[in-house]
Amino acid sequence: MLAKRIIPCLDVKDGRVVKGVSFVNLIDAGDPVACAKAYYESGADELVLLDITASHENRKTIIEVVKGVAREIFIPFTVGGGINEVDDFTALLRAGADKVSVNSAAIKNPRLINDAAYKFGNQCVVCAIDAKRKDGGFEVYINGGRIPTGIDAVAWACEAAKRGAGEILLTSMDCDGQKNGYDLLLTKSIADNVGIPVIASGGAGSLTHFKDVFEKANADAALAASLFHFKELEISDLKKYLKNNNIAVRI
Repeated sequence: MLAKRIIPCLDVKDGRVVKGVSFVNLIDAGDPVACAKAYYESGADELVLLDITASHENRKTIIEVVKGVAREIFIPFTVGGGINEVDDFTALLRAGADKVSVNSAAIKNPRLINDAAYKFGNQCVVCAIDAKRKDGGFEVYINGGRIPTGIDAVAWACEAAKRGAGEILLTSMDCDGQKNGYDLLLTKSIADNVGIPVIASGGAGSLTHFKDVFEKANADAALAASLFHFKELEISDLKKYLKNNNIAVRI
């Protein structure tokens, strides 16, 4: 059995780590390089850095921050935000990222997934999906959760996988920052259909929430931000809890 992964997320705005609730009301959570180093030392399996306003502000991801983080950590490192073309993958991978996450640009130009997977391999391409419940289903949003697309999240995840994405980073906008648990229905709906690993994001607030998303929703990894940023839960304690509940993790 493959080990389940615990992944802290650094949402970066104006060069600082921030965290909000349902993508709004952002508060400062520290320096991204310092945060990344601390998470690496605390036993995180991977790290995700998202430049959360890059697409909305129509600019590139902050390369210097990526370089700074890459110098301090030695675990898989995914970067997203403002990725519009294959050359952006090249720049971020050269800066030290192991994987690149695409969201808004892939919706606007799905061929980007094919082209990036062909050039760099599926393992380097992560399709990030921000979804919100609507009419019994789930709708994809872009530009940092600002713009609804009318696209069904499950259908889009399946298409992204077919085009060559190696992983889905799935965020429930409804649950984000609420700390009431991951959206198990959303996560399971996608995890059971795509055939590639799914990272669950949005809603972690307790030890049992991680257990539930692995056992009940078939997530391959669980991502959290404020829960870790503000020391409400230590990664080492979480992993011990999961191991004691017969969930395979790397200790």
